[in-house]
Amino acid sequence: MLKPLLLMSLLIVLPAVAGPGLTDLETRWLQAGQPVITFARAQGLPVDIIVQPQDAPGAVPLALGYEGARCKLVLSLRGNAQADSVLQGVPPARQGLMMEAMTAHEIGHCQRYAQGDWHALPRGFVEPRSMQWGRLTPLAQELRETRREEGYADLVALAWMHARHPGQYQQVLAWMRGVRAAGGAADGGVGSSHATQGWLALADGEGAFDDSASPFEQAQVLWRKGLSGDK
Repeated sequence: MLKPLLLMSLLIVLPAVAGPGLTDLETRWLQAGQPVITFARAQGLPVDIIVQPQDAPGAVPLALGYEGARCKLVLSLRGNAQADSVLQGVPPARQGLMMEAMTAHEIGHCQRYAQGDWHALPRGFVEPRSMQWGRLTPLAQELRETRREEGYADLVALAWMHARHPGQYQQVLAWMRGVRAAGGAADGGVGSSHATQGWLALADGEGAFDDSASPFEQAQVLWRKGLSGDK
């Protein structure tokens, strides 16, 4: 998840995803995510696509920034080992599914920003008194708020994949669980800012999602349930 937008970026406008100067890997990521971007724009979300033209070792391969009331979906694949490691163990034939899921995750972040809901609890949700503002350290508060946003975005991604790729849904869910578990304390360990396992557990089993609703609406239902147990 990006906060300030990075400099030295090349704007790529969909659907012309196979534009000049793109690598084969960048084109694959953009093509895999295009259905999600098309949907997001149809919902009125202000989404721009940015491809970093310079090497970005150690960067998150796909991240979201928000600038000037617009969401900036940023690809940082060049010279970046994480672009390979995040898909390690995924057969080539299924990698596009995971790229699509990652795009849907970032669109979940975009929707929260665009609606003015970033770090806000659902309407009517009451935080337990022991967990309210002022009763946590600033670091603990920041970790919890980030973790909750990541949980929501994970659920948006899973709702999207459940509706569009039901036959592969369990594979995507298993991969996402593996990514969160493998991240350790920095990206998915217990108490970390990306420890979304409680929400992922809610997304397993029959009836977890109602495909007739939007992925944002579906995510909201499970997200609210998971908030009750998120400390």
